[in-house]
Amino acid sequence: MRRALDRLRGKQRSASTAKERLQLVLIHDRTDLSPAMMEDLQEEIIEVITRYISIDRDAVQITVQQDGREQYLLAEIPIRAAKRRR
Repeated sequence: MRRALDRLRGKQRSASTAKERLQLVLIHDRTDLSPAMMEDLQEEIIEVITRYISIDRDAVQITVQQDGREQYLLAEIPIRAAKRRR
């Protein structure tokens, strides 16, 4: 999500930036998730997952994608190593 926000702040070409902005607006309208709520969601997901496995927190990407009328929450979470249960 951070990368998407960085792109929205002008670190990418205008055509692709405009496309991403439109996608975020559509996602917001359909899911009612603001960028701040997406950031909170990502942090909570990271918090829960790190209870069980070690991950690369800086490389986590959580996005919402649309396929027709369906929307999907996609999480890319690089795993470092599983934590041992006691």
